[in-house]
Amino acid sequence: MAYTTIDNPELYFQVKLYTGNATSDTAITLDGDENMQPDLVWIKERNSTSNNEVVDSVRGATKFILTDSTNAEGTEAEGLKSFDSDGFTLGDNGSYNQSSSYTYVAWCWKETADAGFDIVSYTGNGSARTISHSLSAKPRLIIQKNRSAGSTQWRVQHGSLGAEKHMALDATQAVGDASSVWNDTEPTTSVFSVGDDAAVNGNTNNCITYLWAEKQGFSKFGKYTGNNNSNGTFVYTGFRPAWVMIKMSDSTKSWQIYDNKRFTSNPINAYLTLNADTTAAESYGTVYPIDFLSNGFKFHTDTSEVNASNTYIYMAFAEAPFVNSKGVPCNAR
Repeated sequence: MAYTTIDNPELYFQVKLYTGNATSDTAITLDGDENMQPDLVWIKERNSTSNNEVVDSVRGATKFILTDSTNAEGTEAEGLKSFDSDGFTLGDNGSYNQSSSYTYVAWCWKETADAGFDIVSYTGNGSARTISHSLSAKPRLIIQKNRSAGSTQWRVQHGSLGAEKHMALDATQAVGDASSVWNDTEPTTSVFSVGDDAAVNGNTNNCITYLWAEKQGFSKFGKYTGNNNSNGTFVYTGFRPAWVMIKMSDSTKSWQIYDNKRFTSNPINAYLTLNADTTAAESYGTVYPIDFLSNGFKFHTDTSEVNASNTYIYMAFAEAPFVNSKGVPCNAR
């Protein structure tokens, strides 16, 4: 059985749903039983077209980057205004807080080595190099963006693909292979490597990097092969998921995002999925059902987005560990 040192994942990751009110200085309080001050907040308007807004405590509130865009960092005084002891405060910008006709989801992480999450800011020099991190463990997922230069893609390193490979969070493209991105060098427990690619190391450009190490019972970054069957693939994580993002790695498909607040019971109908690489609202078209189970997730579809005869990578964070530190198992939803 999968034991864990993190019995309460809500201390490190939470999903928050809220409705806009078009009012500045609106405090959004997270739903968990204990307070969590987030360091990374990813906000998406659910029922209208808008960007995926990412704000973190290292760059500072009001500084945003967009997962669906190659744009450089921007500043929005009426976006996310502060990180609070149990949530965050919003202005009245429409991508964050339009009127009561608009609904939103916020995915929130706390930066701490205990939960395997580090945020690193650095200035590029245009030459292959190593950069320090504070995880004291080997990262299994690295998501990076050049803050200064427009027209530079997000770069993703996924542990199941290796440091020779890269993907783009803002695009549907398949996995790429270029030594100029991660310098074909695996990260270690203290550093990660970048090449001379402008997206990760443009000379004098400011860059931001989000790094995650796996924590048993809390986070998992793996891959699976779909079975192209309506009785779909089961993926073991060692916990009941709160959030899962999936991308076909060997062909072109969007990044599919599921969470436990927009979908409160099984099967999760992914016609309400959101995509990291598009501004689209939740779609009520084709249904891509999935179950969140006590120890992983399982598909009920043969759709190519998540379960064709292809290879997929995923990133998952827990609602509850399969077995806690005292040996007590959790239940499926």
